[in-house]
Amino acid sequence: MLGVMPTQDALRLAKEKDLDLVEVNPKGVPPVCKIMDFGKFKYEEKKRENDAKKRQIQVELKEIKLRPKTDDHDMDVKVKHARRFLEEGNKVKITVRFRGREITHPETAERQLIHIMDAVKDIGIIEQSPRMEAKTMTILLSPKPEIRARVAAQVAAAAKKAGTDGARADDSSAAT
Repeated sequence: MLGVMPTQDALRLAKEKDLDLVEVNPKGVPPVCKIMDFGKFKYEEKKRENDAKKRQIQVELKEIKLRPKTDDHDMDVKVKHARRFLEEGNKVKITVRFRGREITHPETAERQLIHIMDAVKDIGIIEQSPRMEAKTMTILLSPKPEIRARVAAQVAAAAKKAGTDGARADDSSAAT
């Protein structure tokens, strides 16, 4: 805390210490500045951003496509895929595409979507209910908060383990 001083004096002080004069709050009266190593500050800031990005969970939107004539066994396979995607923490968009005269019976597609919703209701929630868009009927499912929390814990544990493994690898190379 050096108090209020003319800009020239602050610049001279920064040069004497081989540091930079950085404006922190330009809207303050008078503007607030700090004497620091700006390159080091930017490096540490970028490092913090990268660490935050590593711990961040990437939620993807996975799509499962059906037709109104999709058979029961094939529906079971699609349900397994939807369950796997939800357990991985991803959102699932289920699309039933109509061709030709199939569009006259949208209730078949709705039955299929309801069957899938019932099969995954223990791990997923409906984010967007079934709706028609041109020649398709879609529904959007997302994982329940407990599933998301579990996936986040797994990602954090993996990042922590990767960080400790990296440190061990550095120690072993230094010893040789």
